[in-house]
Amino acid sequence: MIPMVDLKGELEILGDPIFKTMKEVLLSGEYILGEKGKELEEKIAQYTGASYGIGVGNGTDALYLALKALNIGQGDEVITTPFTFFATAEVIAGVGAKPVFVDIEEGTYNIDPTKIKEKITSNTKAIIVVHLYGQTAKMDEILEIAKEFDLKVIEDACQAIGTEYKGKRVGSFGNIGCFSFFPSKSLGAYGDAGMIVTNEKILYEKICMLRNHGSEMRYVHSMIGINSRLDEFQAAILLVKLKYLDIFLHKRSEIAKRYTNELNKKLKKPPIFCDRTHTFHQYCIEYAKRDELALFLKQNGIASAIYYPIPLHLQQAFDYLNYKAGDFPVTEKAANNILALPIFPSMTFQAQDKIISTINRFVK
Repeated sequence: MIPMVDLKGELEILGDPIFKTMKEVLLSGEYILGEKGKELEEKIAQYTGASYGIGVGNGTDALYLALKALNIGQGDEVITTPFTFFATAEVIAGVGAKPVFVDIEEGTYNIDPTKIKEKITSNTKAIIVVHLYGQTAKMDEILEIAKEFDLKVIEDACQAIGTEYKGKRVGSFGNIGCFSFFPSKSLGAYGDAGMIVTNEKILYEKICMLRNHGSEMRYVHSMIGINSRLDEFQAAILLVKLKYLDIFLHKRSEIAKRYTNELNKKLKKPPIFCDRTHTFHQYCIEYAKRDELALFLKQNGIASAIYYPIPLHLQQAFDYLNYKAGDFPVTEKAANNILALPIFPSMTFQAQDKIISTINRFVK
């Protein structure tokens, strides 16, 4: 079976430096909020162009802490997309606020800026922008709306580390940027891990306390926080992988180009724009016979996945918001037709040729 992601193949490439750095952590006796974590925070901040980085337990915690740091809670509304992983809206509800969904653009699958203003009310406090699959949202338009209505902007860049918009990497456009280092991500740990970046010192200091039980000094708590601290093993592993990130992103781009050039023209493929990059955390196509194609791929030893089969506005957990089928037609069409194909840096062209020929055979 050709998998969606090949973590073992990646380990074969990076195994020696990773095992070496894990041994260093073991011998140091320092396992949480140590020197490796501090170094990773600095390097991720530098990589994204932000002033500060804060290591946290995972990408979901990063989003949750971002909302808490911006004082968003009961009675507030936060605008976001219904076509994303559940965590994006889950954290909004988790702080007591109301998720307000806006439909997406065709092709990019990111929030449509032209539809944001009509959803803004006196209770709207922020926009969570998702850079889905490694493709950026239209940040200029979104930031302009945020400025006009005095809204905070949180970037959910959990799938888009390294992605650029007009020469600037995502994460540092808004007030806060959030990253996930889940193992399957383009920069993945060997367990859960996440990072927050910001250019605002006040937010940096507040989030540092919030991730550590609201404490700046041991046993002294000035606010209610949570336990979401990046451990040294994951930080050490990520420091090794970060050195290779741009190389691996380039390989993803090369694989994506071959898909785009060689897959049947009847398939809808991801667009590429001259003013931004696409880092292809996922390579997704749209096809009306998506389910049949997925089954055919499986029968031929090829994995595929659907991100995401049920939009957030139709999830049972959000029934209380009173959305219904038909409210977001672009989102619902994508959910019915989208299919993610295998893409990972260690993929051989031979394996990819098998995927391409199998898909084209089915489509014909």
